[in-house]
Amino acid sequence: MTTVVRTAAGAVRGRREDGLTVFRGIPFAEPPVGEARFGAPRPVRAWEGTREAYAFGPPPPQEEFGVQGRTGVSNVPEGDDWLTVNVWTPEADSGARRPVMVWIYGGAYKLGHSGSPGYDAQRIARDGDLVVVTLNYRVGIEGFARIDGAPANRGLLDQVAALEWVRDNIAAFGGDPAQVTVFGESAGAGSVASLLAMPSARGLFRRAIAQSVPGTFFSDELARDIASAIAKEAGLRPTAADLAGVDPRRLTSAGEALGAKMRSYGDRWGQVAPTATPFSPVVDGEVLPCTPWQALAAGAARDVDLLVGHNRDEFRLFLVLGGLLGKIGEEQAAGVLRTFAPGPDGERAYRAAFPDATPGELFECVQTDWLFNMPSLHLAEAQLAGGGRAHVYELTWPAPGAGGVLGACHGLDIPLLFGTFEADLGNLLFAGSGVPAEAEELSARFRASWTAFARTGDPGWPAYEDADEARLVRVMDVESVVTAYPEETSRRLWEGHEFQALPLLK
Repeated sequence: MTTVVRTAAGAVRGRREDGLTVFRGIPFAEPPVGEARFGAPRPVRAWEGTREAYAFGPPPPQEEFGVQGRTGVSNVPEGDDWLTVNVWTPEADSGARRPVMVWIYGGAYKLGHSGSPGYDAQRIARDGDLVVVTLNYRVGIEGFARIDGAPANRGLLDQVAALEWVRDNIAAFGGDPAQVTVFGESAGAGSVASLLAMPSARGLFRRAIAQSVPGTFFSDELARDIASAIAKEAGLRPTAADLAGVDPRRLTSAGEALGAKMRSYGDRWGQVAPTATPFSPVVDGEVLPCTPWQALAAGAARDVDLLVGHNRDEFRLFLVLGGLLGKIGEEQAAGVLRTFAPGPDGERAYRAAFPDATPGELFECVQTDWLFNMPSLHLAEAQLAGGGRAHVYELTWPAPGAGGVLGACHGLDIPLLFGTFEADLGNLLFAGSGVPAEAEELSARFRASWTAFARTGDPGWPAYEDADEARLVRVMDVESVVTAYPEETSRRLWEGHEFQALPLLK
């Protein structure tokens, strides 16, 4: 059974699947190739007749690496029509006005594809009785390299264009354009935080969910220096004119090559050098006027309901994937403490706060705090400072796969939220364990809380308040409870720290 819906650009035909109507691969902007390469997204041209919306659009050009959906992609369509959206709806073209949730994928701003199996949104749409939209945006060099002759943050501009498509078209799919919630994880959460700060995104959504917000935002000077190094890998200048002459799928190798040698740039790039991630949103003063923490503290999103949180053991995933778990010595721990701990006496403060921690535990803890946990918590605190409201959560349920060593690691919230336990990262997080009943129960609670928030602004627990007796959060576990923020020791270590755009050191 098929359903035809008319969008502003033309008619699209979706298919009925398991009680929902699903539309895939609807273009929201023109392909960003040819003379449109490295430009802001352009409105999609109208088409005649009815376009079949049965297949996901091709992913944006990106590195080939590891886990499908979170890194490289495989078995996906090819082509230049990267900028597409997908819609799951209980009732299309019915006059209904359901809340809308718009998903933004993560992947270190260099990887990802909305068509990855792990982002199949059917359970969210069905359980919540709402409309879910997922979107593609440019990543890596195409979306985030700070090059001359091109606007900054093109990947973020793609997201704004997709939200404008939602505003203009979602009513035809049974959605309410006045009840839009953006949600994303990792780089997707960093994108959500950026959208909260971007003037061009204002008014396009009412609520925001940010899962594991990365603290990495680049200053304009740092981003330009990194782009110069990327272009050098390709033997070119960091200009749109030079880089546009290289096939987008070949150009990704330049970013990949630089990522492998970023540590050698430590004297110039500071904290970003050990991350092997040469892309992040750029505080360019125009597309992104300031960091999200500065913008929210100044009241930029006080009218937007915010749900934000993190996983307890975020950095554990990278230790396991890098084969480093149980292999960290004192010298490595001291190095990361000096690099990432806040303040001039950060290493001593961490050692004093966690006196019984092993070198491996210190290595993991400070990077978990710097990269995800404290940026996420500080986003909530900035929202409060700006006169807004925020709800906070922490996931503490440990992933059962890989011999049980992963803990509540980065990315675990994705299969739990979507219920996609055997796809993409879920293949690792649940490998060899099956899906225990408690995982299904926690998964249902995730969706119930997220969809309730999208519908009402209340996920089912009290708002976070920046006071000793009121820092209440929902701890997501087998027994989910509302309690004081569990990572109080880390919170105090980072109290007063400002997450600013990372600078160019020389």
